[in-house]
Amino acid sequence: MTVPLLATPDNPIPPGATLLTVRTADGLSLRVATWAPTARVVHGTVCLVQGRAEFIEKYFETVTELRDRGFHVVAFDWRGQGGSDRTVEDPHKGHVDDFSEYRLDLAAVEAQVMEARMPRPFFGLAHSMGGAVCLTASREGWLPFSRLVVLAPMVAICMIRRPKAAMRLAAFLRALGFGRRYVPGGTAISIATKPFPNNRLTADPIRYARNAAAALAVGAGAVGDPTIGWLAAAFRAMRRFEDPRYPLGIRVPVLVVAAGADPVCSTPAVERFAARLAAGHTITLRGARHEILMERDAIREQFWAAFDAFVPGTAAPVHGEAQGEAKAEVA
Repeated sequence: MTVPLLATPDNPIPPGATLLTVRTADGLSLRVATWAPTARVVHGTVCLVQGRAEFIEKYFETVTELRDRGFHVVAFDWRGQGGSDRTVEDPHKGHVDDFSEYRLDLAAVEAQVMEARMPRPFFGLAHSMGGAVCLTASREGWLPFSRLVVLAPMVAICMIRRPKAAMRLAAFLRALGFGRRYVPGGTAISIATKPFPNNRLTADPIRYARNAAAALAVGAGAVGDPTIGWLAAAFRAMRRFEDPRYPLGIRVPVLVVAAGADPVCSTPAVERFAARLAAGHTITLRGARHEILMERDAIREQFWAAFDAFVPGTAAPVHGEAQGEAKAEVA
């Protein structure tokens, strides 16, 4: 049975939602929701690709904004979070053994929802971990989108003081059989429900409170801290981005939006990576914390201006092995 969408007083469900369940190749059920555009002119379909520990309800505001722009919208929960199946007994643990599992999720959504029900062209709007998955998909040739927008992509983590040591420790503990345990000190408490002061996600107290209420409403859908196995998998996924040749092989037009005050993902690493994209544009939003779509209106307006200039766009050519366009830093 599909887990229903849940509304809260400050976060109503956008009208006209169609709730679906899709099955992955390895037998898991994923929760998916779709909406039709509210504008008269239709530009195609945008698929929202979440970050770690997120859930469809968190993106209701974004869904409305995309519909108003003339897009059909597809939103889904990755395995291990939201209303999708888990691979571990504790539903608060957003666990995967390897990021290749996320390929199965995206493939299921592509085949059973996008190709089966939604109009082309397909565009991706991906955040953090979702951005890392989509950049990998583009490099490896299985990305289902003609254009991709990535927000604060998980190219490198800066919230861990000694990442190389943490990478070695996570791999060691996983090898000892502790991969499905929380990271040391981790709990089932969602990051979205922690106190607003000094939070890593947004400087907007209203949207933060809205998302905290939504997280409490969905319960275990807003998972807690990562498992050791998830962290080890994340480090393996991020290592490929360290190769300076890696972004040169990404041929899909990409808009990278970096958060200038991101305490989760390394903005300098994101900017270095984006500067080498063969068909890339980059902006950095000063003052933005990790969740750009949940930020203050002034920051969000800058994001939407960049999005509107990039999507739907045209079939722009890729300029050989040249570097991406010069970064624009937005105050």
